[in-house]
Amino acid sequence: MRHSFIVTLAAACAALTALPAFGDDAVPSAERGHVVAVVSGCHDCHSAGYPESGGILDPATALAGSGVGFRGPWGTTYPSNLRLVAAERDEAGFVKHLSTLKTLPPMPYFNLHAMPETDIRSLFLYIRSLGEPGEPAPAYVPPGEEPTTPYIVFAPPTMPAG
Repeated sequence: MRHSFIVTLAAACAALTALPAFGDDAVPSAERGHVVAVVSGCHDCHSAGYPESGGILDPATALAGSGVGFRGPWGTTYPSNLRLVAAERDEAGFVKHLSTLKTLPPMPYFNLHAMPETDIRSLFLYIRSLGEPGEPAPAYVPPGEEPTTPYIVFAPPTMPAG
């Protein structure tokens, strides 16, 4: 009985060490980058059609940006083509860019600042593995100007005086 417990425990430990590590002690990999992109919600906005598909990823549109904007008091912003962002930088430049990036809503850039560097490096490797960068997302549209693309209104309702 004791022998089978030790064998089972050893097998469980071996299986755990085969899982991708998290945090700064992890080794960067494209596979880990894929996990980071899914769990961090990158595909939710930066991969056209991803939310509508129930999370089924189309490799042709993965992280290639979207033509559907987010309109609010700041104007209309578009999820950028992250393939272009990665193509324009080396790995160190990508880490610096994401670690210091400030954007308009609804992008939660501050979450990127909290991401472990190894995860950012993994995200870079994953994005670079996706293929040709493609075209940029539509340009920012300032407040008061009408976008020429579909958009989602992303602003709180006006509250009645109370």
